Amino acid sequence: MTPVVEFLLLAAAAAVLLCALVYIVWRFRRTPAQRERRRRRSLYELGRMGDGMLTDVRENILYYSYSVNGVNYHTSQDVTDLRNMVPADGSLIIGPVTLKYLARNPGNSIVVCEEWSGLRIRTRATPVP
Repeated sequence: MTPVVEFLLLAAAAAVLLCALVYIVWRFRRTPAQRERRRRRSLYELGRMGDGMLTDVRENILYYSYSVNGVNYHTSQDVTDLRNMVPADGSLIIGPVTLKYLARNPGNSIVVCEEWSGLRIRTRATPVP
């Protein structure tokens, strides 16, 4: 074989491999919703439990704070995909919560996921006649 033919065959093989790689990457990429679900799942499975304080509920976002090793964290969690886990009346859950966080990255935390909830739901007091 001549060097030109070898070069063309090598270039064709490289092009085929590059196309296959692009197809594999494109086929298996995750959507943001899939990545968030996977993050919640890993926190549920690997996370340490801690105590926190739910400070506010606005639409589909829970705002909470907690402390790990003397460092205070103030964060939020979007619960749009988990609305069935959160009561419609947000005032019933404001207060103490249990959360899960990663020991190697305590800023990565959740209060609720598909399999678990750290919300402490109070019942509305009924007036005494």
